[in-house]
Amino acid sequence: MSTADKSIVTDMSLAPEGHLKIDWVKAHMPVLNRIREQFEQEQPFKGLKVTISLHLEAKTAYLAKVVQAGGAEVTITGSNPLSTQDDVCAALVEDGITVYAKYNPSEEEYKELLIKALETKPDLIIDDGGDLVSIIHSERKDLISQVRGGAEETTTGILRLKAMEKEGQLQFPMVAVNDAFCKYLFDNRYGTGQSVWDGIDRTTNLVVAGKTVVVAGYGWCGKGVAMRAKGLGANVVVTEIDPIRAVEAYMDGFRVMSMVEAAKIGDYFVTVTGNRDIIREEHYAVMKDGAILSNAGHFDVEINKPDLDAVSVSKRTVRRNIEEYELKDGRKFYLLAEGRLVNLAAGDGHPAEIMDMTFALQAMSLKYVNDQYESIGSKVVNVPFELDEQVAKFKLESLGISIDALSQEQRDYLDSWTEH
Repeated sequence: MSTADKSIVTDMSLAPEGHLKIDWVKAHMPVLNRIREQFEQEQPFKGLKVTISLHLEAKTAYLAKVVQAGGAEVTITGSNPLSTQDDVCAALVEDGITVYAKYNPSEEEYKELLIKALETKPDLIIDDGGDLVSIIHSERKDLISQVRGGAEETTTGILRLKAMEKEGQLQFPMVAVNDAFCKYLFDNRYGTGQSVWDGIDRTTNLVVAGKTVVVAGYGWCGKGVAMRAKGLGANVVVTEIDPIRAVEAYMDGFRVMSMVEAAKIGDYFVTVTGNRDIIREEHYAVMKDGAILSNAGHFDVEINKPDLDAVSVSKRTVRRNIEEYELKDGRKFYLLAEGRLVNLAAGDGHPAEIMDMTFALQAMSLKYVNDQYESIGSKVVNVPFELDEQVAKFKLESLGISIDALSQEQRDYLDSWTEH
């Protein structure tokens, strides 16, 4: 059966536009191109099945093609109902990849598509948010023995995996790609920082300069969002639960306060915590008329939508990806992209040059776990430092940048404790 016969996509006639998108990002992903060349020669996944669940847009599509070039039979599905691009899905089907994904499916359809992608009985997986791993360990335990291991993309997914490991439930190795230097230093900070504001600006078409932006969470993603908001001329407020990060935000020049305080003055709100109920009823009670609410965490639970529904008397769509909630007292709040990832649900996600490094790590981590799964065991492991360093070296080479290297005398000096 061909991939076209097996796949579930919205419209195959959209494929030409999808191919153009994939070709565009390929031209701006030199590190992944370098790894593709290696995979084509070495065929590390020959005879293996790989299932991928990531935000299904052009950059992810090219990662899937790189894994395919390594000899794998690839199946792919989305990791968020609103981030899937139907034209890209159609293009991948034409390229021989099985796709189970469509834009904006119902919750039931979304779950069915994930399960369909797993029914191919993968040897390896790439996950985003832990949905594939969760389904395998709960509803499809029959697949556990087939899976050698995989790689996880996000903070949220790694938290879920570590909880499973702690409870003794994780049954195969997973590489924590999100915790690699070349992921969080660049993807989380610069990628999220830029793409969040790309999504917000495209959706609202409003000025940021002079407004008060409240950033909930000052991890690497929060740092990037706050930095870019400052660059756009905003007055930035940070809310945190971690006292160390709160001091860091203060030292970086931002005001720090509780969400109840920040809710009174914010014009824009961006949640990036990975936790639930960051903005809830008590905050809606004091927010200004016209407040714009957005989320950049993996799941749509950071902005409490049931609470927002409960305090509202009406709701309507006023612009693509903007829902207006009117309260009893006449105040109006605007929720972007249904509270889902604003940079992907209302934008194209991180820049190609940023995802080049992240997806290079994904590809190399998948090869690593395939090579070492028997010795790793059933646990969450970090990306080996040499892979992290190799991605950085490939990136510098692609930029035409050379750096210094230690001489033997310098190495000896650093290793010595007697001759300083």
